[in-house]
Amino acid sequence: MNKKKLIWQIPFLALLIIGTVLIVMQQRSIPYQHDEGMVFGTVYNITYQYDSDLKQDIEAELQKVDNSLSPFNKGSIISKVNRNENPEVNDMFADVFTLAEEVSAQTGGAFDITVAPLVNMWGFGTKQFHRPDKESVDSLMKFVGFNKISLKNKHVVKQNPNIQLDCSGIAKGYGCDVVARFLRSKGIKNFMVEIGGEVVTSGNSEKRVPWKIGVTKPTDDSLQENQELQTVLNVTDKAMATSGNYRNFYVEGGKKFAHTIDPHTGYPVQHSLLSSTVLAHDCATADAYATSFMVLGIDKAKEVLKKHPELMAYFIYSDAKGNLQVWFSPSLKDKIVN
Repeated sequence: MNKKKLIWQIPFLALLIIGTVLIVMQQRSIPYQHDEGMVFGTVYNITYQYDSDLKQDIEAELQKVDNSLSPFNKGSIISKVNRNENPEVNDMFADVFTLAEEVSAQTGGAFDITVAPLVNMWGFGTKQFHRPDKESVDSLMKFVGFNKISLKNKHVVKQNPNIQLDCSGIAKGYGCDVVARFLRSKGIKNFMVEIGGEVVTSGNSEKRVPWKIGVTKPTDDSLQENQELQTVLNVTDKAMATSGNYRNFYVEGGKKFAHTIDPHTGYPVQHSLLSSTVLAHDCATADAYATSFMVLGIDKAKEVLKKHPELMAYFIYSDAKGNLQVWFSPSLKDKIVN
C-alpha cells in the first residue's frame, strides 16, 4: 500500500516542482519599470515589476491627491477650505484629516495641520523668509489648534474663518500610499514608491533582494546637493519617511531658522534633533510622526514611541559638543545594513 501511494504521489510532486519553477521563471522574466517626474513641488521615483509602463495611470492617481491636498492648486479641496468656500470633502481629504487628528492626539498636539498661518507668516510656505515680531506671532496663535476644527458630514467646520490648513507634513506620505495601493490593485508585488524622500516598498528589488533605503546625513544643504548617507536600511513591505531641518531653513543675523514650526509656540523649533526617520505600516503615518518628532525633540519622541511599538525610528541629533549622534529603536537594529 505504501509503495502504491508513493507511486501516485511522485507525479504530483513532480508537477508541483515543475509548476513552481515555471512560475519563478515567468516572474523573473517580467521587467522592472522606472518612472520619474515632478509632483507636490518635488521629485518622485517609482520602480515596479510589470509588463508595461503605468506612468500615465500613476500620475492620474497623484493628481487626485494634488486635487485634494495641495494648497498651491487653487482648485483643490484644501484651497477651497482655506478660502471658506465650504466644499464637500472627498475620501482622500477625509482620510488625511482623520489620520492627522489621530496623530495630533497621540503627540500632544505636536502634529497640527492648522499651522498654515504661521508657516506662511514665517515665509516657509512662500519661500520668502520673514522674521515676524512677537505681536504678529501671538495674533495668529488664536487660529492654531486641532481642537478648533472638525469634520462633520463631509464638511470642515472651523471655529474661526481665519483658520487655515496645511497638510505638507503628511501629503507626500499619503501620495506614496495612494500609488502603492494602485500598484497592488494591478497585482504588482515588487515595487518601490518614493516621493520627495518618503518611501513605500513591497517585495524585492531588481536584484531579487529586499529594498535598501538610505538615510541622508543631516548637513546644512538648502540646495539639496548633498547625498552623503548616514546609514542604509534594509526595508521591504514597509513605509519610511524622514523629516529634518537641514535642507529647508533660513539664516538671519547668524541664527538659523528651521522650517518646522512648533504649534505650541508659533516659532521654529530649536533643539538638538536634526533628522527624524520613521518606519510604519503606511507612509502617511510615518510622515506625520516624523514631522511630530521634529517638533517634540528626541526625549519626548522616545516617550511617544514607547506607546507605539508598531513604529520604528532612527534619530540623528547633535550632542553638547556639536557632534552627530544616532539613536534608533531596538526593533530597527536588524534592518540596519551599515
